Parts: sequence; C-alpha cells; structure tokens
Amino acid sequence: MKLSNTKTRTMIGLLAIAAALLLVIAGCAPTNDNSAQESAAPGAPESQESAPIQETDKTPIATPSTAGALHVEGTQLTGEHGEAVQLRGVSTHGLSWFPQYVNPEFFSELRTDWNANVVRLAMYTAESGGYCTDGDKTSLKQLVTNGVNAATDADLYAIIDWHILSDSNPLQHIDEAKVFFSEMSATFSENNNVIYEICNEPNGSTNWADIKAYASEIIPVIRTNSPDAVIVVGTPTWSQDVDKAAADPLTGEIGENVMYALHFYAATHQQDLRNKLSLAVEGGLPVFVTEFGICDASGNGRIDYESADQWVALMDSLNVSYICWNLSNKNEASALFKPDCNKTSGFTEDDLSAEGVWLQGVLSGGAPQSAQGAIAGANATTGATDSQQGTTLSADSPAQSVEASEGAISFTANVVNSWEADGNRFYQYSGTLTNNGSSVNGWQLTLSLGAPFTLTDSWNGRFSVAGSDLQIANVEYNAQLGSGASASDIGFIICT
Repeated sequence: MKLSNTKTRTMIGLLAIAAALLLVIAGCAPTNDNSAQESAAPGAPESQESAPIQETDKTPIATPSTAGALHVEGTQLTGEHGEAVQLRGVSTHGLSWFPQYVNPEFFSELRTDWNANVVRLAMYTAESGGYCTDGDKTSLKQLVTNGVNAATDADLYAIIDWHILSDSNPLQHIDEAKVFFSEMSATFSENNNVIYEICNEPNGSTNWADIKAYASEIIPVIRTNSPDAVIVVGTPTWSQDVDKAAADPLTGEIGENVMYALHFYAATHQQDLRNKLSLAVEGGLPVFVTEFGICDASGNGRIDYESADQWVALMDSLNVSYICWNLSNKNEASALFKPDCNKTSGFTEDDLSAEGVWLQGVLSGGAPQSAQGAIAGANATTGATDSQQGTTLSADSPAQSVEASEGAISFTANVVNSWEADGNRFYQYSGTLTNNGSSVNGWQLTLSLGAPFTLTDSWNGRFSVAGSDLQIANVEYNAQLGSGASASDIGFIICT
C-alpha cells in the first residue's frame, strides 16, 4: 500500500506547524501534572476517575507526513531532511491473541488522542499461535498488513516485529524469517513509514555472534526490496546487552541504517541498565527501546513510577525512541487497558490501567514532573549503589548477595532495589544462573535466605517457599543451558 497524496500530507504538516505556533503565541506550554502518580503508595497504582483522554497541550512530534522516510545518522534517528526524530508509542501484545486492537479507529486515536507517532506490531514466532509453530501464517501476515495499512492511514510509523521469545535463538527459525521478511519488505517497498525489527529478545545461551550471523542473512533479504528501511536488531539477554553490540557492531553495508534494541521493565531494570544505555549511546551505538514497561520483568507485579520516570528522562535526554508494552486488556500490570474493558476504540481514562494512564500522560505532555532532575542520576557511573536508587537498606535486612548451587549449576542474586510500603520492607533481587558442567535440559536449586519471608513477586523461574528457603526451577525458555552458558535476570521480590 502506498502513502496518501503527498500534497495532502504536506498540508497536514503545515496545519500542524501553524497550530503549534498559535500555542506558543498564546503562551501555552505542555503540562506535566503527575501529582496522582507521586502521591500513590509504592506498589499500589492510584485509582483513576473517569475522564476523556487528554487532547490538549501536546508536544509536536515527527510523523510520516512531516518527517518522511527515516534513516540513521550516527546514534540518531533522523527524518528525510536530516532533522533529529524521536519515536514514542505503543506495542501490541501477540497479534494472534489480541488482534482486536489492530483497527483503523484505534490507530487514529493513538495518533490524535495519545500523541503517539509509532505502533509496533508484535508477531510471536514460537509460542501457542506463533508464526513458526501452530499459528495460521496467512492470518498473521494479514494482521501485520492490516496493522501497517492502519498505521499509514493514521500517519504513524509502524514496526514489524519478529517476536522471538521462547525460541531464544533467532537462528532456530531463520528460514521462515527470510521468507516472511522477503514478503513484507516487498509488500511495503513503497511505504516511507515501515521499520523492521528482526529479532525481539534473543535469550538463554544465545550470544552476540549468533545474532550477528542471523542479522547478516536477514538484512540483505529486506534490503533487496526496501533498500533504505531502518532495521532494528535485538541484543543478547532479552535485548539488554547493548554493550556487547557496541563493542562489536555490524559493519559495512550490513550495518547501515541499523539500530540496536534495548528492552527494560522499570521495577526490575534500574541504574545498571540505564548506565548500559548511556554508555552505549555515548560510545556511538544507535539504540532504540522497542519495548518497555513500568512494572517488573514478568510483565506484571509492582509498578515503579520513580524508576519509570528516570528512564523517560534519560531516553529523552539522549533522544532515544521508545515503545511501551502492551495493547491488551490482559490481567497484568503491563496491559494498557483494564481487564473488564472490552472496547477496541473510543477509550476514556477510566478504561486505562495504571500504566495506561501514566503512558498517556507521558506521550501527551512529555516526561512526568517526578522525572525532573533525574537525568543526572540516570547518567551516574557504572556500579551504582542502592542509595542511588533512592532507598536505604536497614541494618537487619537480608543479605545483599545470596548464592546457591546444585551440582554444576550455580546461582548468585544481589539486592538491586528496596522500599517500604504499609509498614513492610521489600527487597528486590536479580540473579544469574550459570552452568559450569555439561549441557542440561532443566534445573532446580534451593536458596537459603536465613530468615522467614514472604515472596511477593518473581520472574524468569518457578518459585516456591519452604520456611526460610526459596526453591527455584527453570521455566520453558531457560531450561536448556549449554556448558558454560548463563541465564540472567532471574529475579524475585520478598517482604520481611
């Protein structure tokens, strides 16, 4: 599908500029009222009154009709005239599970009511309903096509996301990926608004060499039909290891017009990962945050507004583009709509989850006020202490570092955050498991914390409590570990 008439789009762009000038002349400025979020108790999203989604005081943004086809210059995403561009928007959940949100009416609302300028179309590859497992390939490709067309009509950029997860290594389905991206890039070769994300979250034992090998075969397939399209490449450890990409980026023609993905979930990923982002960009790597949430890495659990606001402040300071997960009414913290909301368009604030309200405010009014002054903290040197997270560990807190082993499997977890709520003290641990022996397909171990506790949340493992012990076992996507391989970000939150 080609874009609409160029003259019409140019007129839209001129009208948008004129409107922005009128706001300046009238003395209007974007508002950043975040008082509801700042007053909320830690871990308890504030209830919201029903109100229309705000449609005023929006920061002007780049769109396909104004910025045209995008390209990469240095670390920066730029428009067709060389101007710096920042994309900010939303991602669908798995298209096979929540296809209803891919519709023209809602995509138009994302542009006009939410002030988004990009939507990410997440097509799972290996889970139930996945493109490479038992999913209907024809239906999934049609959903992607419908999504790009709806985004085009709404003046949004669209990201076609090959959403690997439990398949962990993109090389596993490289043949299917070649066919898919060949078809998609041919279909949208005339579009100026399509970006290709070729491997969502490589994980497990997948290393950067594997990803480079995959990218080196997929990128030429896309370039055959869409030679100038921007392409986003995932990084190891669920797209967190941008430092490894920065140390050894794609080069030559393969590396042109390429960006590298970083994903975060604010309650889990804090100063250490913000440091990675800062250092990577400052070192010359073009980074695109193609997925983030303001809860923990499971996509559920506690919302951390303070960390989320620090992330927004840092990304805005670096002019890094970012996309929030996810468009669904799934009963989890990262879903943007409440579970009992069955609408597919025409949303009001009362229909939104806590994350949805937060995101709509960020997109419409810029970074929340609570993020002011956070840029300096977000740019702190590597090796941030817990005090840099705004928390103070008590003298009788659990051990800052805990270890366990079972045969050749070893596990170490460290406290990365702590806070008080309702008279209780919470501690968030993040750990790495390493296989020091021969390859395994499944693991379990027992972690002794030395005192009674309550497990309030966990991710990337199966957890159970026995007295003062925490028992941890693999989940499907990190069960298989080769010799010397590691699984990171196995995390949990306890209350004492």
